[in-house]
Amino acid sequence: MGVDLGDLTIKHKASVADFAGKPIAIDGMNMLYQFLASIRQEDGTPLKDFKGRITGHLSGLFYRTAKLASEGLKPIYVFDGKPPKFKEKEIERRREVKKEAALKWKKAIDEEKIEEARRYAQGAMKLTPEMVDESKELLTGMGIPWVQAPSEGEAEAAWMVKKGVCYASASQDYDSLLFGSPILVRNLSITGRRKVPRQNRYVNVVPEIIKLDEMLEALEITREQLILIGLMEGTDFNDGVRGVGPKTGLKIVKEHTTFAKVKKYIKEKYEYEFEENIDDVYEFFMKPPIETKIKKLEWKDAKPKKVMDLLVEKHDFSEERVGKTLEKMVGVIKEAESQRTLDKWFQ
Repeated sequence: MGVDLGDLTIKHKASVADFAGKPIAIDGMNMLYQFLASIRQEDGTPLKDFKGRITGHLSGLFYRTAKLASEGLKPIYVFDGKPPKFKEKEIERRREVKKEAALKWKKAIDEEKIEEARRYAQGAMKLTPEMVDESKELLTGMGIPWVQAPSEGEAEAAWMVKKGVCYASASQDYDSLLFGSPILVRNLSITGRRKVPRQNRYVNVVPEIIKLDEMLEALEITREQLILIGLMEGTDFNDGVRGVGPKTGLKIVKEHTTFAKVKKYIKEKYEYEFEENIDDVYEFFMKPPIETKIKKLEWKDAKPKKVMDLLVEKHDFSEERVGKTLEKMVGVIKEAESQRTLDKWFQ
């Protein structure tokens, strides 16, 4: 999912505490997919309630958001709207991949290959509209604001950062940079000790800050050229050129500085022609559909009954654990607000 620009970025290690008091626009769909992938049993079976409904997305969203809020961060979730027409091919590809992964998951379970089963189960996961709606309901109950984007959530988040509504956008994908987000934060939802996939070792994952201007200056390119690198590598909206990764793409845009020259070079060197709608894809990154009339974003008081009704009554979560988590989050937030009030009084 998304374009991989990792080899070109300058990453600054950080901690969640570094973002205390700062509003962060979080890619909601990206976050929910992470939780669906990680919150599972050993054989890949997703976390479910007593009626067999999947709840991993709610569990991850609730406990991670509460932790972030308790550490002073001000999260704002941004959700995808209608995908652009040229994303249909990628959506269909993902659908087929999920079907194949589901078959391999069942086969691995039958053969008692537990590690393989978990890996295929992650590839078979689906995020339904009902899951997204319940996630929004949960956030509202927690007093956390969320925004519905008209199209790509990362594009909306990037605009919010550019306009000063938020300090940074947060996602595991790098697409926010193509959309022009001045600051991208990665690893916000997976901070801590994590197992390396397919290896018997663990690493300590910390948040990373990537600043777009710093990155462009170091690479000596423009944002428009960064988009061209993404198009050559391949995005959610186009296939990309086989054999062209971020480093090769960087070399190409430095030698062939405009889109027209890049397309001509790719055709001659790689005997490849971009999709007919590639100009539309480029323009989509430059000027995506954005909801500019965002209502005032407010972090409201949590409504414990709403949260309890959804998590405990409907989905069989532990009443004691949910209650304690809410109590801690509310207490920390109120203490921080009181401190800010005192600070203003004595200024």
